[in-house]
Amino acid sequence: MKAIRIHQFGGPEVLRLEDVPTPKPGPGEVLVQVKAAGVNPFETYIRAGTYPVKPQLPFTLGTDAGGIVAEAGPDAAGIDQGTRVYTGGTITGSYAEFTLCKSAQIHPLPPNVSFSQGAAVNVPCATAYRALFYRAKAQPGETVLIHGASGGVGTAAVQLARAHGLTVIGTAGTDKGRELIRREGAHHILDHHSPEYLDKLRELTGGRGVDVIIEMLANVNLGKDLTAVARSGRIVIVGSRGTVQINPRDAMSRDAAVLGMTLWNTPETELAGIHAALVAGLENGTLKPVVGRELPLAEAARAHQLLMEPGAHGKIVLIP
Repeated sequence: MKAIRIHQFGGPEVLRLEDVPTPKPGPGEVLVQVKAAGVNPFETYIRAGTYPVKPQLPFTLGTDAGGIVAEAGPDAAGIDQGTRVYTGGTITGSYAEFTLCKSAQIHPLPPNVSFSQGAAVNVPCATAYRALFYRAKAQPGETVLIHGASGGVGTAAVQLARAHGLTVIGTAGTDKGRELIRREGAHHILDHHSPEYLDKLRELTGGRGVDVIIEMLANVNLGKDLTAVARSGRIVIVGSRGTVQINPRDAMSRDAAVLGMTLWNTPETELAGIHAALVAGLENGTLKPVVGRELPLAEAARAHQLLMEPGAHGKIVLIP
């Protein structure tokens, strides 16, 4: 089979398309034929060697895919060949024509959802769901600011928050991004490059601030977030690319909470509940993953370059 492999850490150019043996599923494992593979920001850090956990070389990146069950190993009960699935993690990496998964890592992909959308479910949607409902404990009737709402996690957060009965304020840095989050259901849209956007945010909330902030770039925005959150508000840090200086008194005066999160810390029981909710959302149409761009598997390096450019617009997926 064809797979993208990395033999050394470095820039996007270290991503190489190679022929490798197709994995064979063992007990409790499932082989998935990948129809589309999702590309996530943390994978660029793994590739560069800056991620806290470094995999053994050579290796294939990728946790997210949409595809069909090619073969189920022993003890993988109730999983039929040909079943449409999305992956919530893999053993051998999803930047490939086939990927090996534990049976608990695959989830049903409803017929109304494309394989490319399936590749955009796991990291973006599960992260958004956990940030909103497990970390921030967002409640219907509250107001949420989704900072950087036009990316994969952001669009999922807009859809999930809107379906849950929150008032949704989304930000994006381009006209294209702002139009996207408007289509996905945000009640109010702001340009986070505008020097007046915080003033507009205060106007929208009558001066009280927002109850919840989902933050994709904390090293730029966290200090400002602490001045925009309501009393007893919660800020969940989903992404950051560096350090930041804040004034702790802004948190103190509001009894505000700053909560970090990563999907990899999710307990198994919590993760099972998240995916049950995501599958239900996919089935009833309240969750519709947004695919911004599809590229051939061989162009994984270009996908990594595009992923780190400003102006995110949905999910980038690779097509084997």
